Amino acid sequence: MPHDQETSPAAVTAPVSVRLSASELAAVRGNRQVFAGVSFSVTAGELMAVTGPNGAGKSTLLRLIAGLLPPSAGEVSLVPVGEEKIGTRLHYVGHRDGLKPSETVRRNLQFWARLWGGGDVEPALAALALERLAELPVAVLSAGQRRRAALARLLLVERPLWLLDEPATALDAAGEARLGHLIGAHLAAGGMAVVATHLDLPVKPTATLALRTA
Repeated sequence: MPHDQETSPAAVTAPVSVRLSASELAAVRGNRQVFAGVSFSVTAGELMAVTGPNGAGKSTLLRLIAGLLPPSAGEVSLVPVGEEKIGTRLHYVGHRDGLKPSETVRRNLQFWARLWGGGDVEPALAALALERLAELPVAVLSAGQRRRAALARLLLVERPLWLLDEPATALDAAGEARLGHLIGAHLAAGGMAVVATHLDLPVKPTATLALRTA
């Protein structure tokens, strides 16, 4: 499956301490090959946008990087290699919000913080303007509010790699601005991100991986 990687000359300056690499990745869904021969490298301070039409494999690629799906060929590595599995060194925010509808926003975030060994959820609530919604059950929130609550999980524990699948879905202009601030701060601190999107991102990518359907 053809793909193109275009690198912008203006990369974010950050310490080169981590690197995500993929070599000749391929994915099969059912009996259909979604993509093949996908290779890229993302280092600290960089944001790679993954673009392409529906069915090109954007979500599949992110799930493969996260270790949620096995590749049919190729490999993914995150270096330097530690004792932890790659899944413990990244945050993945997919189409599903990962929130329990019957629980409040605060209790949802507290659950994830405990699971990941994090601490206070207040900074995450404040960063996504969720303070006034903190005691409401997720079930009564709008789609944009639920998306902000899902994105707040990124701030509960520091991890170098963010994998974001259409993160701006349902966000209004203010929400997109907050998303841009979060991603920008993460990159400036030496983190990196891979974002699947069909929209312009609030932060300019340093590289673009364009997937194409057959």
